[in-house]
Amino acid sequence: MNTLITKEFDIDQPIEVVWKSLAAPEEIVDCVPGAAITEKIDDRNYKGEVVTKFGPIKAAYAGDIEIVELDEANHKMVLKGRGLDSKGKGSADMIMKGVLTEENGKTHVSFSMDITIVGMLAQFGSRLINDVSDQLLNQFVKNFSNKLAGNGGETAGETDNALNAGALAGTVVKSMLGSVGDIFKGGKKDA
Repeated sequence: MNTLITKEFDIDQPIEVVWKSLAAPEEIVDCVPGAAITEKIDDRNYKGEVVTKFGPIKAAYAGDIEIVELDEANHKMVLKGRGLDSKGKGSADMIMKGVLTEENGKTHVSFSMDITIVGMLAQFGSRLINDVSDQLLNQFVKNFSNKLAGNGGETAGETDNALNAGALAGTVVKSMLGSVGDIFKGGKKDA
């Protein structure tokens, strides 16, 4: 299963402060729900893990993260990640592209993630994956904003790296109900 996720958000900080944090995986990983860096190979390659929940299914992936492009002059980055399910039941590949722009002292962050999932999680479909991913991204944005809020970004504010299980469960139920509704709508159209 392949899905493309895009997200844009604004941070009330200058672009250089935001870039410095986003370009440093070890600094930003605590903003990503369920993620951890387990080893730094070199300045562009890391090993890490991500644990997430999709309804009753808990998925843990261990994998590699590579910084493919880090263009400081144009504030563009490309990251590539590959993870294997800890139970050996699947894999996930991701290519993330991000661009930062600044206007009136605020930074606009725009990025896309092209994700390919193989195995057990793929059976949930792109709608649920997109809904849960959106919830996780919202939690990341909140954490990142809080981190940079302290003293112009020099002192980290509070972040919550734990998965917000209540919000994720609500997202899963909403997505499932939407899927059931789509089936009924489809059935009425065919009748």
